[in-house]
Amino acid sequence: MVKYETQLDAIFTALAHPVRRAMLSRLGTGEATVGELAQPFDMSMPAVTKHLKVLERAKLISRGKNAQWRPCRLEKAPFETASGWIDEQRSIWESRLDRLEDYLHTLEKERGPRNDNE
Repeated sequence: MVKYETQLDAIFTALAHPVRRAMLSRLGTGEATVGELAQPFDMSMPAVTKHLKVLERAKLISRGKNAQWRPCRLEKAPFETASGWIDEQRSIWESRLDRLEDYLHTLEKERGPRNDNE
């Protein structure tokens, strides 16, 4: 359980920054080099590298080796982990809200019809 929570923390931390989300969106179209990922941003290469390291630690991307190039690519599993957690939370809260709605209907029936003059 601790490993799962640590993994979720890393994923959501990585997703919290707009530059990293933009990099992930770009990688959704296919592999890219570090230079290609850095191109739309006005930042130093060390800053770009730091963002990529955060994405790698979260296992959202991997980096291959192709001669002198190290293309980056998306990894599917962490997105499935985050999506699964979100779906679990959504299910829990929908159930709670359904129970609250049922309770409110019960109270409404017990009180009888509402009189707007009260």
